[in-house]
This record gives sequence, C-alpha cells and structure tokens, in this order.
Amino acid sequence: MAVSSVAPEPDVSVVVIVYNDEDRLATAVGSVLEQSLRNVEVIIADDCSTDGSYEVAQALAAAHPGKVRAIRLPENSGGCGEPRNQGVKVARGRYVMFLDSDDTLEPNACRNMVEAGDRTGADLVSGLCVRVHTDSRHGKRVLWYPWLYRSTRTLESVAELPDLFVFDTLSTNKCYRRDFLLDNDLTFPRGIHYEDLLFSAQAYLAARRITLIPNTVYFWNVVQKSATKSISNRRGEIRNFADRVEIHRRIDALLQQRGEDELKLRKDIKFLKHDLVLYFRELPFLDDDYRHRFAELARPYVQTFSDAAYAELDRVHAICAQLLLREDWTDLMPAIDTLINRNKISAPLVERDGRIYWTDRYLDDPEMRSVLDVTTLGYHAKQLNQMFLRNRLTEYTVRGGDVVLAGEVVNPLHTIADDANLTAELEFRARRRSLQTFRFPVPAPRHQGDTIAWRAQVPLARKLRPLGIVDDVWDVRLHLTADGKRTTSRLTVGTVDLEDVEDVPVRPRLTRLMADRLEAQVSAKGHLAFRLTQHGQLARTGRAAVERNLHSRPARAAKGAYRTLRAVRRELNSGTRKLQVYERMLTRLPVRKGTVVFESHLGKQYSDSPRALYEELRRRGTPITAIWSYAGQRPEGFPKDVQLVRRWSWRYLRALAQAEFWIDNQGYPLRLAKRPETTYIQTWHGSALKRMGFDEPGLRMLSEPEQRAYQQALDRFDHFVVRSEHDVRTLARAYRIPEHKLLRTGYPRNDALVRATQGTPDPEAQRLAERLGLAPDRQVLLYAPTFRARPDGRVRDFEFPFDVEEFATRFGDRYTLLVRAHYLNRLTLPPSVAGRVIDVSAEPDITPLMLLADALITDYSSVMFDYALLHRPIVFFAHDWEEYAQDTRGTYFDLLAEAPGPVPRTAQEFFDALADLGTLRTTYEARLKEFVDKYGEYDRGNAAAQIVDRFFGTTGEAR
Repeated sequence: MAVSSVAPEPDVSVVVIVYNDEDRLATAVGSVLEQSLRNVEVIIADDCSTDGSYEVAQALAAAHPGKVRAIRLPENSGGCGEPRNQGVKVARGRYVMFLDSDDTLEPNACRNMVEAGDRTGADLVSGLCVRVHTDSRHGKRVLWYPWLYRSTRTLESVAELPDLFVFDTLSTNKCYRRDFLLDNDLTFPRGIHYEDLLFSAQAYLAARRITLIPNTVYFWNVVQKSATKSISNRRGEIRNFADRVEIHRRIDALLQQRGEDELKLRKDIKFLKHDLVLYFRELPFLDDDYRHRFAELARPYVQTFSDAAYAELDRVHAICAQLLLREDWTDLMPAIDTLINRNKISAPLVERDGRIYWTDRYLDDPEMRSVLDVTTLGYHAKQLNQMFLRNRLTEYTVRGGDVVLAGEVVNPLHTIADDANLTAELEFRARRRSLQTFRFPVPAPRHQGDTIAWRAQVPLARKLRPLGIVDDVWDVRLHLTADGKRTTSRLTVGTVDLEDVEDVPVRPRLTRLMADRLEAQVSAKGHLAFRLTQHGQLARTGRAAVERNLHSRPARAAKGAYRTLRAVRRELNSGTRKLQVYERMLTRLPVRKGTVVFESHLGKQYSDSPRALYEELRRRGTPITAIWSYAGQRPEGFPKDVQLVRRWSWRYLRALAQAEFWIDNQGYPLRLAKRPETTYIQTWHGSALKRMGFDEPGLRMLSEPEQRAYQQALDRFDHFVVRSEHDVRTLARAYRIPEHKLLRTGYPRNDALVRATQGTPDPEAQRLAERLGLAPDRQVLLYAPTFRARPDGRVRDFEFPFDVEEFATRFGDRYTLLVRAHYLNRLTLPPSVAGRVIDVSAEPDITPLMLLADALITDYSSVMFDYALLHRPIVFFAHDWEEYAQDTRGTYFDLLAEAPGPVPRTAQEFFDALADLGTLRTTYEARLKEFVDKYGEYDRGNAAAQIVDRFFGTTGEAR
C-alpha cells in the first residue's frame, strides 16, 4: 500500500471508501477539505477499483500533501467494511469518521462533532443525516430519524434511548474517538452485507458515553431511479436476506451476552415491522424457488421472537408474518398488497359466526383464527363506493400499437351481487398535474368466482397523446360500476412479465423528438404504470437537447422564478402570513351588522348549542347573515340556506374579522384576536367531571408567556353560557371567566330535552327512528362513552369494555343498542350483532339520539348531565374509574358517590344492571332529581329564546 508523507496529528481522520466511482470521489473528498475545522485528514481507501478511482485518489493526495492519503486494498473485499477497517489502521486523528465516495459531509460537521466530543467526553458523537434524492426534480430531502436529534443530549448508555440503537444504525453520521475503536477492537465484519448494523450495535454497546447533536452532519445521496440497485437494495438476491439475518443473529448474541432484553425486544419489533416488509415488497415479483428459500431463512429466525414482539404488529402485518411461516403464497400475496396499500381490500374475506376473516383456511386452529380475524378493520361495513379493491393484472400483451390488459377485481363478501349491472372503463392519467386524461371502455366485465374479471384491448399508440415533457409517467385505473355505485382500483402487478414485452409506440403532441415509446413499469406501490422513453436516435437526440436546455442559464432562471412564485404562494397561505393579514388588514374592514359566524366542535359538525341558536333565529325570521364554518375538504350535514366557509381559509378569516357575533361551543383559533365591535358568545359543550382549564396540572406547567397567550384567548369571550352553579364553580373558575360574563340560561341544545319531558314530540327524533329502522317493540339504549388517552396524550383505540356479541345474544330481543363513539374514536361492529346493535357515531347531533333512548349507558362523558334532564335511567359503567379519576387531571367530584344510577364495575354487574329498566327508574328517581337540580338547574327549556331575546331582540317572531 502506498502512503503519502506524514502530517501532525489531526483532530479528525475521515476515511473515504471508494469502489469504481471515479466521477464522484473528488466531490466527496472536497467536502472534507472544505470543513470549517481545518485540522482534518482524508484517508481514501480504494477497494481495488477497476476504473480510474485509485488514480483520482493518488492525484488528490499529490494535490494535498499532508491532508490526503491514498491506500488500496490488494483485492476487492465485496463490501464497505474492510476498506473502512484498513483506513482506521492508518488513521492518525483523535477522532475517526467514515464517508462514502458518493456522499458528502456538511461543512461544519467535523467541528460540531469534535466540539461535542471534547465537551462531553463521549466515545461516540452522532448527528443528523439527510437523504438527498439527487434525481428528484424538486430537490427532495428526507431527514433520517429526526426525532432522535431534536436537541443535544448525552447518554451514559444506549439503553437510555432504545430508538437510537434500533433505528439509527448508520456508521457514517458518527464521529468515534480513535482510542475507543482501538481499545475495544471495533472493526467491521468482512465478506458480509449490512456491516453497518453490526458495527453500530457494537459501538453503541461499548460506548461509555454517547452524545447526540441536533446538527446536520452527513448528506446521503440517493438515486431512486438507478438501473443498478445498490448492494443493500438488491433484495431480489437471496444472499442479501441471508446476510441480513446473519447480522441480526450476531447482534442478538451481543445483546444476550449483555442481558439487554429490552433492546432485543425493540430490535425484534423493528425487524418484523421494517426489515421483513422490505422483502415482502419484492416477493410478488419473484419465483417460487426464491420464495421458498426466503421462507426457509425467515422461519427459524422469527419464530424465536417473543409474543411481546408479535403483539406490536397490526392485524394485516401479523397475517403476513403467519402466512409466511406457513408458506401460503396464495393468501400471502394479497395480504402483502394490503400491507403496502393500507386502504386496499385484497382478499375475498369470509364470514363465520358473525366475524370476518382474511381467509377460510386455518379457522380450525384457534391461534390462527384469532390472527385472521379482521372484523375490527371494518371492511364489512363499507359500501362499494368506499372500497379500494385489489385488481390483479392477469394479462399484459402488446399487439402492434394496442395493449391487451386483463385483470380480476376482488369481490369481498360478495358485495357486488351476482345479478348486478356491471360496466367498466380504464383511465390513463399523468402522474404529474396534466389537463389530459384518456379513458377506454372495458367490454363485458363479469363474475368469476370471488372476483370480477375484465379484459380490454386498448389502442394506446393511436389514442394516448401525451405532451411529452411534463407528463413522463402515466398511471392506470379501472373504474368499475355495479348498479350505479362506482369503485376505482389500480392494477396490481405480480407475476405478469413486463420486462420481456415490447414497448408501445407513442406520438407525443410535442413531436417524437420528446419520446417515441411507452414502457410498462411497476410503481413503488406495486401498480402498473407507463413511462415515456426514447428508443430511436431522433428521440434520444431531441430529448438530450431538451435536457440541456432545461439546465441552461435561462431555464435555470425560469425554474428559479417558478419556484419563487410557488414559495410565495405557499408563504401567502401559511398560518403566519394569514395571522398577519388578519391582524393588520382584515380587522380594519368594517363590521357587517347582522353577520353571525357559527361553529360547532371546531367545524366538524352542524350541532349542539350553536345549532339550537341558529334554528331559533331562523324560526323567528330574525334578519341575520348566517355563516357556518366547516372542517375538512367538503361540508356535510349543514343547512343549504347558510354561507359555508372552510376553517382557516381566507373567507373564514374575513368572516370572523367582519362579524357582529361569534357563536361557538369550543373555541375559535386561539391566535385570532377578536375586535371590540364583535360579541363572542361561548356556549361551551358540557359540564365538567374531569378537571379543566387552569385546573389541569399540564396547563399550569406551561411557561408564563404560554399561559398568558392562553388567557388572552379566553379573554375573547364576551359571554359564557352555564347551566348550573357547578359550572360556575368549575368551568368558569378554571377558565377565569368573570361573573359579569356569565349567562345563567342553561344550554340551548338542551331545550329539546326539557320540552320532551313536557310531552312535546321531536320530529327529527321520529325521522331518525325511521331511518335507523328501530323496532317499535324493543326499548332503545344509547351507549355514549368518552375517549381514553394514553400517557403520552395520544388517543387510544376504541374498545368495548363488555362483549358486545354477548350483549346482543342476551338482550337483542328486548333492546336495540345505539353506540355513539367519541368523535376522536373509530368504531367497528361485528356482523353478528347487526340489527341489534347499531353504530350511530356518524350522527352529527346527539340530541335526537338521547330523545330516542329509553336509557343511557355511559362512563364519564358529560352527556350524563344532559340526558339526566329526561329523568330516564342512566347506567354508569365505570370499569376503569381508578385509572380515569386518579391520573394527573383528577375530577371535580366522586362519580361513584353521586351517580344517579347503578355504577357496575364488571361486565357481569353491567349486564345485571340492564335486566330491568323499570326497577332502575323507580330505584334512582329521587337521586336523579337531585342530580338534575344540582347540575342542570338553569336548563328550563328556554335557553335559546333567552339568548336570542337578549342579543337579537324579540322582533321577527315566527309568522
């Protein structure tokens, strides 16, 4: 090995490894020589390249004596590990870093890492890596696990941060103390891929101190469209997976030796969720021999994982893992399709005993029956037009300028009836925004077993006319219509050969100088797509000229101007800019008398007290301009005679700025100031059991500026509606609402409940009963629980605290159970309870549901205070009262002591409580009256009238 002259001890030795990369090597080395920390040396380790890489390395060493040295391995090692090992052997710096020849260092990387190492005494310093997609038109950059690097922190052990050990397995975004590497004999494994994983694991476990810094240090250049995949991306080679498993086995041995059970569990979970999925993506395109060898390697390894690791998998992921172990390729391929395309229904599914299963195989095995149960995914509850169905490509042939396509669309649970009227068409749409879409009819789609089979000959060469420069990639969709309901699917490519089929001639509108062929390809999600390519000399020459022009100075200027305009547009629509315009301009516009902006639950619904006030105003014919806000892409359930504005849109901001009244039940955006001429009536959305506002410890822990900003948002309320003195003592005090702002009127939404006790029927509730198909001979129970939060604040998935199927079996002939999950939850009912248990979570307003219910079942929801006004039985299923009441927030009163109804704690107690509603009514009648007197004393049935009288006058009475 040739080594150049020796320089004084550097602060950092950067080992740059290279193999057949002569064009990019100088750029990588230049990123080291240009470091702001000057005392840095470069060691170029050439892995016996066959191109001019070593000659480039020698030239760089000659041009920078004392700064750059070049070494060459006598034979190619076949990986990245051995060149790094050899580089470390000759390194002289206090610290060592690694750099690949196709990547670069951030200019301050060495300085930031060395300073952090010297300051903390860390053996290993790690910084943020950025993946740069060099073939992306828009300079796409992806941060590598950024949550690990949000702030500077020093660990005494990697066990303090398992995510670091599990996720950031790179060796290149790190700086190692050289003595640390030598003392612990840390080297990369030879002759095996994924050497970074093992080396990083060894380094993490050996380090006495690890420092993480929030600075970008490494740019990892990625070429997604490369014809030749990198070593780590060649997942179609079985050795690739064999090496990955072997590396993981070696890491497992290290963890077992050190007793790091928690790290082992976290690593196993990642292997199941990430590593296996990488290979699952390739399995549909590989032959049976590869699949068998893959399963033979995977089975003995993943079967050693604990149940705790498998428990972390979602349903479809667990199905894939179990089907792989059984080498059931028939059922596994559709499961992989759903794993990659999460909303897709890929299997025919089967119903057994009121539950939905992925396949009817293995149902005799209790363990597999549990794994294959997909009832909670809610497939059976979807209408055809809500389904994204697997459409397996079964034929692809080219006939001159025509393409023959055929496929099979899965028909889950026979949603598409055998006698349905079927029509279909294929749509070709440019992936980038285009004004063109091409559609072709599909003749006679038909039922074929569990699928809808179709076949079409598409005249692409004659009919598809792309522009040729901005619409390079075209996606294909099938629109299938059955009895007027349409579902759209993509064409899933599996074993159909696309590589050996000839390309289709194409004639772009911008002439064949742009492209002359359409080439079939597979998208990242496994779907059929087409790309414009250039085969003939004329097309290649023309395209090359266009590409040159696109990179010319005028083109760069034009693209720069376009990007600037896009950035300006984004900035103009940013929250910060909208706030500035709102404060400086919109609030200077004149107030529009009679304009009222209504909002319910942050724009999610047309409901609650804002709705009751609006309908009272409309009933009286009060001359107002009513504007309702809505959240999401499109409004649903709002009246047709009001103006609608999307929340946070410019129209929304202008409406609020010029409104005479704001009326809502939760809170307009906190940072929007209210002008003095506007009256804000806050109706609120429920009395409190759990501590609220400044009574919450979390809010009291905010900084003083944060608390002050929150208080300013609350100070916007001009009036705050309460329904009892309990609200005054709790909500008003917690939100620091002064006495003069309180409206002791009761909740307008509850007027209908009070009127019901006076014998006034509600027509909306009657219409709802008919729409739900409620049997007149069964009593109605409404189950309305609140949501549950995790310790980190995230909302837990909804789970019944009782067996809903047992409920249907025991009480289905007496009761109809209406289930209304909290709007933060999603509910799925099994088919077995159909007709006896009904999901009413999508109903925007709960009031008609309460009016229909003969009894309420709840836990800690504020619906208890409203429903009590009806003087009907309430059952409080407080199965987790201790956990709920004793968390950091706490409650205002002891529900178990004050509840005006039974408080069962177990499912059996709950079922027993429901046995006789009549007894419940008489047993708790007195306590229920006391409860209403205490928590609903101002709800007298005229809240909406009182508020309208006060703020809008008594004119405009209903005619």
